[in-house]
Amino acid sequence: MALRSVRKARGCWSFIRALHKGPEAAHAPQVSEHTQLSWILTCMVRLPRLQHLHQWKAKIATQKHGGTVGLLTYPVLQAADILLYKSTHVPVGEDQVQHMELVQDLAQGFNKKYGEVFPVPRSILTSMKKVKSLRDPSAKMSKSDPDKLATVRITDSPEEIVQKFRKAVTDFTSEVTYEPARRAGVSNLVAIHAAVVGVPVEEALQHSAGLDTARYKLLVADAVIQKFAPIKSEIEKLKTDRGHLEKVLQVGSAKARELAHPVCQEVKKLVGLL
Repeated sequence: MALRSVRKARGCWSFIRALHKGPEAAHAPQVSEHTQLSWILTCMVRLPRLQHLHQWKAKIATQKHGGTVGLLTYPVLQAADILLYKSTHVPVGEDQVQHMELVQDLAQGFNKKYGEVFPVPRSILTSMKKVKSLRDPSAKMSKSDPDKLATVRITDSPEEIVQKFRKAVTDFTSEVTYEPARRAGVSNLVAIHAAVVGVPVEEALQHSAGLDTARYKLLVADAVIQKFAPIKSEIEKLKTDRGHLEKVLQVGSAKARELAHPVCQEVKKLVGLL
């Protein structure tokens, strides 16, 4: 599972970095300092701490004995990704806040033992902290959800997006309201609408005036399609220029190594590896 996640990440990394950063982007899998720092940090965290992370427990609940060590220690690799560049603020979803607490504890623990090396990074949460599944609004929207109708992907066609929102779980009340505790499904649609349009929930509700949930689903689907359209267009453009993507990875990896190497060397000296 963990290796499959890494392969997926490497497969889409080019597009993400090219879309957001251009040739200055970094390709983490090509920077060995990430795994080196990850191993050092792993030596500082106790097993029960990792076993109590909610995402690990959720995976084990469904996989029973299928959880691997790579999956268990993945949050430590995340910590290394963050601390290696002495990051101070990290944008995360609500489901990653607990992992960020681990990052903060590792930074503080290292600093206490070896001296002030790492800033203690803070989480940055958007107004929409978690996007819920379209098929199970009690759970988060996840790319690994086996129900293909549960998750909207940037690369989905307009027809696929419309179908997914048509099939979104709501309830038997046709009125559109925002009541997360009582009407999770409809409230999730309102939250998604507000997020992609960039307005408060209250304003999104004004757009639903006179619409029942069936028609509101189409309104939200259209808003998502419009939001994704320029991103999808850029992805298609990038896919036709492999040379540019390779350059993004090469230049980005070199720049990342310039930043990562001295930090990793500093850490190695402090812990006695150099």
